[in-house]
Amino acid sequence: MERLEAKKISGRTYYYYSKWAWVDGKCRRVWQKYLGTLKNIAKAVDEGPAPLYAEIFQWGLPIALWKECCLANVIEETDKLCPKRDQGLSVGKYLAIAAINRAICPNSKRSMWEWFSQTVLLRHFPHASKAALTSQRFWDHMDKISGDAVLSIWKSILKGVAKREAIDLSSVSYDGTNFYTFIDTFNVRCHIAERGKNKQGRNNLRQVSYALFCSEDGHIPLFYDTYDGNRNDAKQFPLMLKKFHKFLVELSGKDCAVPHTTLIFDKGNNSSDNFALIDLLKLNFVGSVKLDQHKDLVQVPNNDPIFEACEAVELEGTKAFRVKKEVYGQERVIVVTYNQNLFNAQWLTLQNDISKAIEKLSLLRQKLEDRVNGVITRGKSPTLESVQKQYKSILDRQHLKDIIAVTVSKGSDDIPRLEYAIDTDAVHKLSITYLGKNIIISNRKDWDNARIITAYRSQYIIEAVFKEMKDRNTGSWWPMYHWTDSKIKVHGLYCTIALLIRALMFRRTRKAGLRLSMKRILSELDAIREVINIYPRKRRQKTERKQAVLTKMSEVQQQLMSILMLEKEENGILG
Repeated sequence: MERLEAKKISGRTYYYYSKWAWVDGKCRRVWQKYLGTLKNIAKAVDEGPAPLYAEIFQWGLPIALWKECCLANVIEETDKLCPKRDQGLSVGKYLAIAAINRAICPNSKRSMWEWFSQTVLLRHFPHASKAALTSQRFWDHMDKISGDAVLSIWKSILKGVAKREAIDLSSVSYDGTNFYTFIDTFNVRCHIAERGKNKQGRNNLRQVSYALFCSEDGHIPLFYDTYDGNRNDAKQFPLMLKKFHKFLVELSGKDCAVPHTTLIFDKGNNSSDNFALIDLLKLNFVGSVKLDQHKDLVQVPNNDPIFEACEAVELEGTKAFRVKKEVYGQERVIVVTYNQNLFNAQWLTLQNDISKAIEKLSLLRQKLEDRVNGVITRGKSPTLESVQKQYKSILDRQHLKDIIAVTVSKGSDDIPRLEYAIDTDAVHKLSITYLGKNIIISNRKDWDNARIITAYRSQYIIEAVFKEMKDRNTGSWWPMYHWTDSKIKVHGLYCTIALLIRALMFRRTRKAGLRLSMKRILSELDAIREVINIYPRKRRQKTERKQAVLTKMSEVQQQLMSILMLEKEENGILG
């Protein structure tokens, strides 16, 4: 039986919780537990023991991405192709840790442990330690992934994902970008980082180019490649197209996916050879061409009755007409579109360009007049050639040469004079023809105008992916402290895996009806933390008692927990 006993010691009453039982025919106390005074008992009932301290760990986002990593079999597929002896972290685990880090808050390898030790990933990687997550250990395991293995790992991962998630491959976008680096000019060990036209204006730095095929369904990265930074987009496109076509056949079978996949790409990849390859591979496509290549279509006024308004809600303010025309050796469907929002943006840009050009021309003319009037006497006297070079540089923006008429003449004193004027007729003609227009080209003759336009506009998906990769706060590519080709390719692999596990999480959320942006999903999950309360040891306890609890969650966070099937883990080894 159990009893509550009171004992008087030095005039004070103390209480004990005890258990009694019959032992050898006598009722004896088996054990007792000290409870303290009545005041202590009341305090314990009301408040409980106060924790000594608490430790806080990232929980929501690491767990969600870890789960996607497990579902995608990132570790298993990597270890199959890059095995090592069963000691410490495997190659696949290093790759998974790097990918999850890139998807949350990209760190250099030197500071990886500092981040990792503050997440609940410690539970899932018991062999991880400060010594195991040094930059040298990462580099050692990156060296175990050869150039051929990089592509094989990605294919193995994506094949499983595409089959399990039933990814819709009917609409696929393609584009390329580049990332500048700070690799030294005289580093001869690196050939993939070369100087080229950088899309962020850093032409003085060596860059790495990156091409990606991305599905409209969930923005899932399907196929990618990292290649030399000085390679032209149009020259890389056919190489990527052949690789992707082969991959698509492997992924879905010859008679299934390829005939029903529509490839969407921008005009930077256009060439006769590229379109001939598309025709040879029998790929459906939607692209665009430059307006100047079809001046007969551009000259159709924007208010011409041939334009028909698009009825789709997402195409409000857009009107179009279509023709069939031979382009790049084949008869293709051409859809000419006019969009009021695009017109407004281009018109404001044009006015801004005109204003800046007039200001610069006015300054140039004033300098020439000051020299004629003797205000400026020093320096080299301008020539016709130098003035022409200056004004042509001022008018280098699109359309300005057609709108602003400039004449340069030489006076009797051999000093050039400059006159300029805005051609209002040219501005009006431009406003009713070029501005607001796009020319879309396709071989989908069975599609109506709205469907072709919508498909072309889905190119924003891959542009958004690149913008996401380059974001300095949540982007996955930077920092990149690698300077050999092999490590840069592995870097591209785990950055693309980071895109994949993010996209899978995003796709689940959208399919469940929760319309949140990628940034909102990441921030909401990142705000869910696990708090480990550490209580003082009681008598005869060897370690402190630990209690894990999640931070209070908002309604959106609770929805995300439910959609992504995240559950609080019972194994409280942290703290």
